[in-house]
Amino acid sequence: MRCRSRNFLAALAACIICGLLLWNHRWGERAWSPAQTLAAENPFKWYRGNLHTHTLWSDGDDYPEMVALWYKDHGYDFLSFSDHNTLLKTERWIDVVKSRGGQRAFDKLKARHPDDWIEQRTSEKGFQEVRLKTFDEIVARIANPGRFLLIQGEEISDSFEQAPVHLNATNLQELIPPMGGDSLHEVMQRNTDALVAQRERTGRPMIIHLNHPNFQYGITAEDLARVRGENFFEVYNGHTQVNNDGDDIHASAERIWDIILTQRIAMLHMPLMWGLATDDGHNYHDIPSRNHEPGRGWIVVLARALTAAEIIKSMDRGWFYASTGVTVDRFAVSRHGIEVRVHPQQGTEFTIDFIGTQTGFDPDSEPVHGDLTGAPLRTTRRYSNDIGRVLKSYTGTRAVYEFGTNDLYVRARVTSTKQHPNPSAPGEYERAWCQPVRGPAGWRIR
Repeated sequence: MRCRSRNFLAALAACIICGLLLWNHRWGERAWSPAQTLAAENPFKWYRGNLHTHTLWSDGDDYPEMVALWYKDHGYDFLSFSDHNTLLKTERWIDVVKSRGGQRAFDKLKARHPDDWIEQRTSEKGFQEVRLKTFDEIVARIANPGRFLLIQGEEISDSFEQAPVHLNATNLQELIPPMGGDSLHEVMQRNTDALVAQRERTGRPMIIHLNHPNFQYGITAEDLARVRGENFFEVYNGHTQVNNDGDDIHASAERIWDIILTQRIAMLHMPLMWGLATDDGHNYHDIPSRNHEPGRGWIVVLARALTAAEIIKSMDRGWFYASTGVTVDRFAVSRHGIEVRVHPQQGTEFTIDFIGTQTGFDPDSEPVHGDLTGAPLRTTRRYSNDIGRVLKSYTGTRAVYEFGTNDLYVRARVTSTKQHPNPSAPGEYERAWCQPVRGPAGWRIR
């Protein structure tokens, strides 16, 4: 009996340890497993969607039902409305002519919805007004269970001093007002804490992500890296004024990503940061143009079903990739390495880069100084090229990277020879970003 009891306790302990290794509930990060393959295999499917878009509820120029139809008509599987500091829940009337979309947007609305869908009235001053439809009304008319999903979100638009701090909250139940703070980091942390509190109180799956870090160059890698509970950011944003690629004195969004990943693994002992691509659409007429339009960047999520809960569950695990045109068919991770397979396109070539940081990297950094005064600028610091360097590069639709014992993390980026048909900045090529994976050294530190 004593031997059986010992065996039982040993087996129980092993099960507990395995469970902890397979899933870290505190942070929601998928831990190391012998094999993890992201591919469309029953019951999992790839679902394409956008988590950042605006309508006439804030500073977009089209009606929310028309925005939803644009994405539905263009083959998207899900869309989140993320208007500034508002949810599509209250009664709101707008002036037809003076609205951002004006008479043109209203005429397009009537052409697409010729029945009694539209509610109009004449204001006390004699102006024609129309009621904006709520989220629930739009879902009932546009969404299609299992085929097209609409998610309620909010762009929490806050600031610190002159720096904009915008975070998207996805699948909200209640509005989160800007929380403010006494530093850039505190503003991000307090808004993140508000979402975490709502998620825990309601039991509703939710995520929060940092928008366009280089918008007015307001966010630094050092501050974002330390925000606990915030594990997503936009490595690509389709707005034309968000400076994805940085400049001579400001780090690109990708460079910020690698600095954050290195610091979180090697110094902060925090979860990985996942990278998103979004539209941040505001303008829905005369496409394509040089405005802030839909269709430039998206995520593709591997999920069990097309529901908000399943999409968020998969995103929390990093089961998605970001894209501006490249399709990834398979992303497989084993103890030995990473395999990437890209969907081929006739007449198009692909470069698959494996990017990461290894142990022994130079951790030192220096501030960036302004040209005129020579004073340090409030921007991401300069680091060694040891951080986020290209470890291997391949040409083709399939590439395999074998882990080295010193790899802290590795991520894959695919670049096409096909130019983006409607880029946010001149000269963009279609790309995809797979989510980072801890390497052997990264798991030793953890």
